[in-house]
Amino acid sequence: MSAMSASSRDLWHAMLRIRRVEQAIARAYPEQRMRCPVHLSIGQEAAAVGVCAALTPQDQAVSTHRAHAHYLAKGGDLRGLIAELHGKADGCSGGRGGSMHLTDRACGFLASTAIVGNSIPVGVGAALGIQLAGQPAVACVFLGDGALEEGAFYESANFAVVRGLPVLFVCENNLYSVYSPLSKRQPAGRAPVDLAKGIGLRTEKGDGNDVQYVADAARVLVAGVRAGDGPAFLELSTYRWLEHCGPGDDDALGYRPAGELQAWQTQDPIALQARRAGIEEAAQTAVVAAIDAEIEAAFDAAVAAPFPLAHFGAEAQYASGPWSTP
Repeated sequence: MSAMSASSRDLWHAMLRIRRVEQAIARAYPEQRMRCPVHLSIGQEAAAVGVCAALTPQDQAVSTHRAHAHYLAKGGDLRGLIAELHGKADGCSGGRGGSMHLTDRACGFLASTAIVGNSIPVGVGAALGIQLAGQPAVACVFLGDGALEEGAFYESANFAVVRGLPVLFVCENNLYSVYSPLSKRQPAGRAPVDLAKGIGLRTEKGDGNDVQYVADAARVLVAGVRAGDGPAFLELSTYRWLEHCGPGDDDALGYRPAGELQAWQTQDPIALQARRAGIEEAAQTAVVAAIDAEIEAAFDAAVAAPFPLAHFGAEAQYASGPWSTP
């Protein structure tokens, strides 16, 4: 799905599919078949779908620990994702990566990593490779607001500006780094976009729950990056509905102000887009049924799939030494 071809209904369908996938993961997680931690992005689907609508399969994306939506929106394989969460050989990372370490070169999803900010230099490195090869592609780096407190962002962004690299940084600002609100981590009145602007990045900031806005903004920024105008930064205001890590509701812990979650839920990006696209309830029900059937088949396939062979764990290691397998 490209920005030129994505209709209002396409954008709605892509978000709904991601939402249903992650809801299915949340329901099945207590069964203990998925033994990796999961960071769900329910409530944040518009950012992933809108940005990826502006990308091509040749463009390279990197992501964070909260990567399912980015992977699927970029064209990743649903069965490969669910198998990976189950640690199976059919997984997109061969069953070795789990939820936080997804990779799929076929759709241009280079990597996701568990360490905050760790994928940013990887994405900038991909942009450097694109530039050196003279390819008409861009790199897209998804990051959270917490990554702006890591030195890797500043070093990488500065290098990208100096070299004029074809990279788009997408900051999903969901206000929290685990349990710490932005107000406890940044001075009052300073937004992530201000930090990016100070480095020299071209910047844009807007509503991360409005998928049409996101798609339009990303299309303009990506076009500029692709044309050689240099790197850009897109800050999207959004909100995660569930706990930082896991499938549960953590609103009772009290780290969110009373009523804040409910206020953001009234801005549900999927409901907003359904209204905009004029999709009637009966049509929505039919689409949900079709998506759920696809998801059920993916889970059935993952449960039935084999685990990787033991020796597979020693393959593709970078390290060498007495601890490595000959």
